[in-house]
Amino acid sequence: MGFIEVLATAIFLATITVVITGWFDSVIAALIGVAAMVCFGIMTDVEAFKAVDWNVIAILLSIWTISGFFGRSGVPAYLSCLVLKLAKGNVALFITGVGALAGFVSMLIDNVVVVLMFAPVIFHACRRFNFRAFGPVLFMGLCANFMGTAMLLGDLPPQMLHSVAKIEFWGFIWYMGRPSSFFILLISYIVTCTFFYLKFKKDYSSVKMDVTSMADENPSDCIKDKPFAILTCGIFLLTILAMAFREAFGFHLGFIAMWGALACVLLFTRFKDRFTVEIPEVDEILKELDWRAIFFYVSLFALVGGLEHAGVIKLVVTAITPMIKESIVLGSTVMYWVTAPIVGIVEHDAYILTMLYVIRDLGTQGINPWPLYWMLLWAGTLGSNLTIAGAPALFVAKNLADKEDGRMSTLKEFLSMSVPYVIVSLVSCYVPAMLIWVLPFA
Repeated sequence: MGFIEVLATAIFLATITVVITGWFDSVIAALIGVAAMVCFGIMTDVEAFKAVDWNVIAILLSIWTISGFFGRSGVPAYLSCLVLKLAKGNVALFITGVGALAGFVSMLIDNVVVVLMFAPVIFHACRRFNFRAFGPVLFMGLCANFMGTAMLLGDLPPQMLHSVAKIEFWGFIWYMGRPSSFFILLISYIVTCTFFYLKFKKDYSSVKMDVTSMADENPSDCIKDKPFAILTCGIFLLTILAMAFREAFGFHLGFIAMWGALACVLLFTRFKDRFTVEIPEVDEILKELDWRAIFFYVSLFALVGGLEHAGVIKLVVTAITPMIKESIVLGSTVMYWVTAPIVGIVEHDAYILTMLYVIRDLGTQGINPWPLYWMLLWAGTLGSNLTIAGAPALFVAKNLADKEDGRMSTLKEFLSMSVPYVIVSLVSCYVPAMLIWVLPFA
């Protein structure tokens, strides 16, 4: 390894270390890392700019914008209230139902946004029936982080896979003649939710929800402005369909998502007087976007681009190619079970993006990259549920629950939920993943 490779690796690892430890702001750390790579000649400023996949950034900004309007529609609250009534006093069924619902919504909406949407509904039940919010809200956060990789829109890792491997929307449902991300994760999700339903049934056996007082309540009352809700859901659905059939239109996903976001902004701000829901001005909408996350992701692409320019990715590929060539089963298994604990304690997006480039280059060595792509993505998503360092959604869920309960939860409480959740989900995903995506290519 030459001086440039060592320098690029040192800058990358130092940046990620600061991001993980939180010594100072993660966005500033990432930007300094990019600036250092440019200043030391690892890449030029133009190469750093070109390393960013602006299509992915456009998808993130657009879907977040649409999600903001969707959150105001009352539909998430309606769905949660429906679960509360259907549970008929069964606390375990209510907690599992809201968590499972959050997971399915997160296939289309950023998981942090999903946590913010569903937490108030759990708080309402906790206050009404007098039980702590920590367990239910953390479970909901774990679920919201689970299914984001099942489809293209829900989280950054599948969008990065689209960027690196050019897989389209339908590829996450069915690819290369076999079920892919949606079905594999759905199997694991059902097993995991069933396990926790049995756990909650035991943990909350002494808590009862008297729902007789809710007999006259209608979940549809959560939707204050039905025309607004219908239009929001309609635009969201049309945007998803347009993205699903992207190849027929010939546009990039980011461009299609941008038109969906513009349709929401123009329609609702232009005719805001027609709706009873409070519609924010354009500048307020822009302020609500997570610009810190956008700058971080831009920097992340540039940092990994620096590694590629320095030849570090090629060195890693050269090192692991013999093992993968010897046995795709062994290689996929090692990839899966090494990735899971790593992403539990480091920023998983950085790790996944780096390894996606490694696997892409392995494909040029005559190795089928897709078993490795999927094993990386699934382990990277499920393993990130181990700690708040791996998944921002868990950090948000923990803070919201602690504030609601008026106390600080302990690390032991957190791990008592996250560790079994991660183990059950990883094992129940590994089995179908091996049977469907690894062994047939061995």
